[in-house]
Amino acid sequence: MDIIRPDIKKKKLRRNIIWGVVAAVVLAAAAVGIARLKPAIPTVDASTIYTDTVKRGDLTVQVRGLGTLVPREDAIELIPAQTDATVVRIRVLPGAKVTPDTIIMDLSDPQLQQQLLTAQLQLQQAQADYKALEASLQSTLMDKKTAAAGVDASYAQDKLQAQTDKQLYQLGVISGLAYDKSQSTADQLTTQHQLSNEQLEVNQNAIQVQLASSKTKIEQAKALLDLYQRQEDALEVRAGISGILNPLTTPLQVGQHITAGTPVAEVVEPGKLKAALQIAETQANDIQLGQPAQIDTHNGIVPGHVTRIDPAVVNGTRTVDVSLDGPLPPGAVPQLSVDGTIDLANLKDVLYVGRPAFGNANSTISLFRIDPNGKTATRVQVKVGEASVTEIQILSGLREGDRVILSDMSRYDNTDQVRLE
Repeated sequence: MDIIRPDIKKKKLRRNIIWGVVAAVVLAAAAVGIARLKPAIPTVDASTIYTDTVKRGDLTVQVRGLGTLVPREDAIELIPAQTDATVVRIRVLPGAKVTPDTIIMDLSDPQLQQQLLTAQLQLQQAQADYKALEASLQSTLMDKKTAAAGVDASYAQDKLQAQTDKQLYQLGVISGLAYDKSQSTADQLTTQHQLSNEQLEVNQNAIQVQLASSKTKIEQAKALLDLYQRQEDALEVRAGISGILNPLTTPLQVGQHITAGTPVAEVVEPGKLKAALQIAETQANDIQLGQPAQIDTHNGIVPGHVTRIDPAVVNGTRTVDVSLDGPLPPGAVPQLSVDGTIDLANLKDVLYVGRPAFGNANSTISLFRIDPNGKTATRVQVKVGEASVTEIQILSGLREGDRVILSDMSRYDNTDQVRLE
């Protein structure tokens, strides 16, 4: 027969309660300990990061931009159509080398042919009119000269007679009345002689004026004929200079009718090129005319200098023209893509390091500095100054010889230290 013992049941219940309390205390203590533990330092693969060492020395501040080689203004020969015409033949295509006498295309203008013929006839008519007028005036002049010669003869004769009568009068051979009559006739012919000479001079001057007026008509006819002749010669479109035939914005086709002034060809001297760089508007504000530059044609680097800064902003960039100061390497042709760097300033004896993935000039950035053990890197705040294409000036936060990580470390923004493996 089993005996019921209540005390044993109570002891067992008390023991279970004690063990539960102990377990709860242990679990709570463990939770507090785990909560107080610092998170593990993240690991970075050292082979995937880019590092650099802080240096001291001279720093050239530069900006970089992409661009193309374009012809200089004095290297472009734009050939317009002289008259309304039709393209009848294209002899040379864009990209070909041309000389001054190379015929690029042939144009046709039937109306110009008629105008040229009319101008030729007008010149011939003006020349004939000049000759007819000259003959008529010369005939009139001869009549005037003949009349003047008669007056001269009478004047000479009467003057001689007056001199003879004067001597006879003095000798008493003739009366004073006869002498006075002879002297009066001589005086009258003297006046006629003077008037005759003056009239002859006036006629000669009038002839020169009339001939000059007629000659002006000849010159006008010649000028018009020369104009039409030049326009006809221009129907054979010649290059005018040695260079490369450049494509037009709107290419011409055979059979196309064009108006006077329409560009029909563009020739570029290949040795006269400049670089047109696209520079971010925030960086272009520091560029000045005359600053040195280097243009990388991917087949050589050519020195140059800034000659123009476009004031207009297009798609966040401004166009900066760089004149090339050195010889162009082989393959340098218009529209060739190039890289350009422009020197803005030269800082003497400053701290600098390679430009990090993120970091603007004249700001404070955070970088991971590699610790002396080489196994960890610690975040530091760095104040930077002027920024170049590949380097940036250090104002504070780093010392010469410090090694820093330049790669993008944004994924570790929540930690101040990383382990390098």
